Amino acid sequence: MKKIIVMIIAAFMLAIPSMAQTAKSLELSFDYVKQPGPGSNQWAVWVENSKGEVVRTLFVTSFTTKGRARGNEELVRGYKKRPDCVPTWVKNAKADNLTDKQIDAFTGATPQANSKQTLKWNFKDAKGKAVAKGTYRICMEATLYGKSVIMYTGTFNTKGKVGNVPLKSSLTQKDEKHEGMISNVKAVLK
Repeated sequence: MKKIIVMIIAAFMLAIPSMAQTAKSLELSFDYVKQPGPGSNQWAVWVENSKGEVVRTLFVTSFTTKGRARGNEELVRGYKKRPDCVPTWVKNAKADNLTDKQIDAFTGATPQANSKQTLKWNFKDAKGKAVAKGTYRICMEATLYGKSVIMYTGTFNTKGKVGNVPLKSSLTQKDEKHEGMISNVKAVLK
């Protein structure tokens, strides 16, 4: 009888791993569809602590951070040229205070093809040190077009169990033509 009870408990624990495992990382994924024209396709993903301070930027599109110079133009960071580029990240990350080397650590090219994007956070800060156990917020901001910016946020605890992190979304200005740029945004503690 004891053997049967132990087997039932073991089977239950295997069937529901989230009850038994503490998370070791957070994964944010979404579907990206490239939009036509300037003023779109810019996005950033970052993590803030409970005070609202950015502890780690996971990704920002390169135009936003590095800009683009054509001809004899001077290279200017994209958010300065186009202030509508992920303005919440620019403000919260204090982008003007970041060096080019710091920016290089998390900047990447805007995807040229429609694709699923996945970013992982291993509970470490920008210097590679483990963050204090506690409550954090995952943030994803995308400039759909011009002033149309969508934001996804979700609060979680690094001591939490494996499972989904509920996300809230907000939109600054509706833009039906570009609203499909970002969809199926999910955050999961793993």
